[in-house]
Amino acid sequence: MTEQYGYAGKILRVDLSSGSKNIMSTMDYAGRFLGGRGIAAKIYWDEVPPEVKAFDPENRLIFATGPLAGLKGVCGSRWQICGKSALTTPEYFNYCNLGGSWGAQLKLAGYDALVVQGKSQRPIYVLIEDEKVEIRDASTLWGKSTIETRENLKEELGDSVSVAAIGPAGENLVTFASVLADNDASGSSGLGAVMGSKKLKAIAVRGSGKVEAAHPQRYRELAEYARKLRQGIGMGITPGTDQVMKLKKDYCWGCTGGFCFRGTYKASNGKAGKFMCGSATFYILRARNYYGEWNEVPFLANRICNEYGVDTHQIDTMMQWLSKCHQAGIFTDENTGIPLSRQGSLEFIETLVRKIALREGIGDILARGTIRAADAVGQGAKELLTDYITDSGHFALIENPRMYITTGLLYAMEPRQPMGQLNEMGSLNLWLMWVYKQDGAFVSNDVFRAIGKRLFGSESSVDFMTYEGKALAAKMIQDRENAKDSLILCSYLFPIMFSRQTEDHVGDPGLESKILSAVTGNEIDEAGLYKIGERIFNLQRAILAREGHRGRECDRISEYNFTKPLKFDLHNPQLLSPGKGDRVVNKKGAVLDRDKFERLKDEYYSLRGWDINTGLQTRAKLQELGLNDMVPDLERRRLVI
Repeated sequence: MTEQYGYAGKILRVDLSSGSKNIMSTMDYAGRFLGGRGIAAKIYWDEVPPEVKAFDPENRLIFATGPLAGLKGVCGSRWQICGKSALTTPEYFNYCNLGGSWGAQLKLAGYDALVVQGKSQRPIYVLIEDEKVEIRDASTLWGKSTIETRENLKEELGDSVSVAAIGPAGENLVTFASVLADNDASGSSGLGAVMGSKKLKAIAVRGSGKVEAAHPQRYRELAEYARKLRQGIGMGITPGTDQVMKLKKDYCWGCTGGFCFRGTYKASNGKAGKFMCGSATFYILRARNYYGEWNEVPFLANRICNEYGVDTHQIDTMMQWLSKCHQAGIFTDENTGIPLSRQGSLEFIETLVRKIALREGIGDILARGTIRAADAVGQGAKELLTDYITDSGHFALIENPRMYITTGLLYAMEPRQPMGQLNEMGSLNLWLMWVYKQDGAFVSNDVFRAIGKRLFGSESSVDFMTYEGKALAAKMIQDRENAKDSLILCSYLFPIMFSRQTEDHVGDPGLESKILSAVTGNEIDEAGLYKIGERIFNLQRAILAREGHRGRECDRISEYNFTKPLKFDLHNPQLLSPGKGDRVVNKKGAVLDRDKFERLKDEYYSLRGWDINTGLQTRAKLQELGLNDMVPDLERRRLVI
């Protein structure tokens, strides 16, 4: 550790087919790719050819931390799971981002990442305790819920062990099966199904090591500076939960606390668990409409999804589609065995999730995902997929491109809903407080424009009535977020975009590079960190190109963005936008201009150094970014200009 501050220095590889375990050096990857998604993507590029399918033994599952994991004070112990997923068509490299304690324990056990390959012939779990790595029988755990599995392993191994597990949905290869870890940290993108395909029920990890910063005093000062910048800015609470529920704060390992709304709830039946963000809200309105009052059903719905191991975002959009199919007479309570007429009830969500997870009856079709299910059902079901769903099956009305324009480029380039990138528009929520004249509001039009200039490259980047500045904003967001996902820092708390404590109320997006420098001892500035982010983004772009995302022809967003007037956005339901001076304008009814969006892509490709006509990467740009070793493979496939 003393020679490689911030890193354990080792990557553990476990082959489930042979039972072998070996060690790779982190430092073979860290210089160019930092950690987290960066290192995971490079391992994936090197080891998973495009013809490998998601459920093939040759697919890799890569569990990766960053150089800040295991250190307290800056919320840097998040971790990622990466691998090819069956969630999308075609199957793509995908990723998810989790909190809790599992990632920190992996780091404290002496590993920056874990690579799982092969396939076991029987259910197993992996136990990692420092240098002891064992593959153990999990036959008695197979069929159990994620939470039962976690509790059983803690009872057997001790409560200090941290567990990541799949439920019946992962075992049965539901395309949107999730992974659930300690603190109910959940990982989406269908990677729970990849665990299931490998017969890997769980990974239990416990570490006794320590992570040190090269400059501990400077690190502590920067952590304190970050805390002060956030003073007076509450992250709020999950909408609606305050009306009936008292949440207990439940911070991730090493979090500074006080600024996050991560919380747990204990129901009257004794069950307790995480209740926040999208997984908390997806059933609130449905339950209120059904019961006529607030109750615990939204929490229990979230808990059911967690137990079976399914992604609530995918369930949310599926329920909207099922409701439309029910109204159209395509589905009934009788022909599905699901009480569709009682959507919002506990019985409905229990039945729906169980049938999907166990692939019972109609659940076998639904387990393929909403879009594939609509194709299979026919009878006009596909026409009922409208502007509430993205092409990857996610809820579409979050930072919608018709509202923000920039986010059209963000959606178009990713295999999944790019929540971290979309969250950078989160400062608009504080601006809305100013619009509604709420106490303590400080993000005015002028402040919002200053934030746009500092973080997105221009004041015009936050003028959502024009296409000007949106290409540069997209590039800056993508580079910053790819770097952040490799450190790995919490998206709720970084970048610090705004602050009550600064004179202009603009935050400090350069803080991440200073923290990294203090931890590793290798000095890097903000531009240097973003260059690493640009390298990682280009690496992912090359992976996706090799798997079928071929430049401009695939840099698409759903057709409704150009044809259907905007009516709603989850985080900005009134569709308000900053105007000139102190004006506030309304974007209700907006659509994207197709020609202007295509010209926006021209500008974006130019800023990226890619070929403008095709959107393919260029040899020159890849070489500039130090990705020379990837060029020959791309040249063979005619995927580079």
